[in-house]
Amino acid sequence: MILKNNLKEVRQKKSLTQEELASNVGVSRQTIISIERYRYKPTLELAMKISKQFNIRIENLFYFEE
Repeated sequence: MILKNNLKEVRQKKSLTQEELASNVGVSRQTIISIERYRYKPTLELAMKISKQFNIRIENLFYFEE
């Protein structure tokens, strides 16, 4: 199973830049880029911070695909 996400779509819908999101959750812009490109799997803590930032359930933001 592969961990996928809707991060880019949600972030763009909320008109938030990668830099702004990174600053809000305490990581680098490169980390956000890597998550959006499926090159980095966020820790549970980071995934929860991101989902809280958008007021969205974590399972609606991150999901597994076979």
